Amino acid sequence: MTDSSNLSSLVEEEEEGGGVGVGVGENSQQQIKTIPSAFSSIPDRPATQTSLQKYAPLEWLGYFDQEDDISIAGTNDVFHVYMAGSEGPIVFCLHGGGYSGLSFALSASKIKEKARVVAMDLRGHGKSSTENELDLSIETLSSDVLAVMKTMYKDSFPAIVLVGHSMGGSVAVHVAAKKAIPKLAGLIVVDVVEGTAMASLIHMQKILSSRMQYFFTIGKAVEWSVKGGYLRNIESARLSIPSALKYDDSKKCYTYRTRLEETERYWKGWYEGLSDIFLSCPVPKLLLLAGTDRLDRSLTIGQMQGKFQMVVVRHTGHAIQEDVPDEFASLVLNFIARNRIGPNGVEIPGLGWKKQKQPPDETTKIQE
Repeated sequence: MTDSSNLSSLVEEEEEGGGVGVGVGENSQQQIKTIPSAFSSIPDRPATQTSLQKYAPLEWLGYFDQEDDISIAGTNDVFHVYMAGSEGPIVFCLHGGGYSGLSFALSASKIKEKARVVAMDLRGHGKSSTENELDLSIETLSSDVLAVMKTMYKDSFPAIVLVGHSMGGSVAVHVAAKKAIPKLAGLIVVDVVEGTAMASLIHMQKILSSRMQYFFTIGKAVEWSVKGGYLRNIESARLSIPSALKYDDSKKCYTYRTRLEETERYWKGWYEGLSDIFLSCPVPKLLLLAGTDRLDRSLTIGQMQGKFQMVVVRHTGHAIQEDVPDEFASLVLNFIARNRIGPNGVEIPGLGWKKQKQPPDETTKIQE
């Protein structure tokens, strides 16, 4: 781009050479030198964000506070967990199939202000390593979660609110139903209903095969996840998608960490009978649904009887905790406050002690 200093030097050179084409005197030359260039008033163009920068991976630090590997005694299984917060009850998060614990990263950065957060990578996902990565049966997944909890807390369990998204929602329900957590204080299930889940299983292989399978860079995978509608929040995608990938040396590119298409024999077990098991869990319950109310018969009856609270979250996709993390965090914290869940159980105001046995489900009123 031409600037004013270049224009001035051109004028001087022309006068020294006989004033070719300009014919100006000393006064006129002085005027030309003081007239600012038309280009001098144009502001600097703001730096543009390239696609590479826009979809570049983000580190989990700043969202979670620490990570750890939990080794299960008597096995070669090691489960990766992310943790945040220093006080309050534990919000123990279980991700959906093909996701990872980092799908709760943005939400955790808000929840940790008033509660502690633990998000684990389930078997065959994220940074966890197990002897059988393809055994995603509901029995095995539920046992894994309980084994991680018992290894982490031993005989000093804090109050725990189980949160599960999609497949992780089913795992959370089955874990709660086992009644093996001494201070289970609440259950939050995110966008999974037995009726619609069972009906969608016949389409699942087609959905999985229609995904883009290989990516030259992690950034390209993040970009595809957003532009393809898989996730709607770019920041969350930059945090969670990298942990859902692995590098394929033979193809020299990235592909999916979890081979969900090879676990079809377990899918039915994730969701069959889920509604009745959910309703039977003797703790306060919250069901979060994305976009529409699609309760099956059992849940419709249970809702009419006041057995759980339900909230329909608008303007979000399937991964509510990723697409609208602030709203999700608020719903979780409101659930904790509403049910008076403290670090050691349900708090009874004015009595100076904490109730260990949880109140019946009927005490949880429906709010939409």
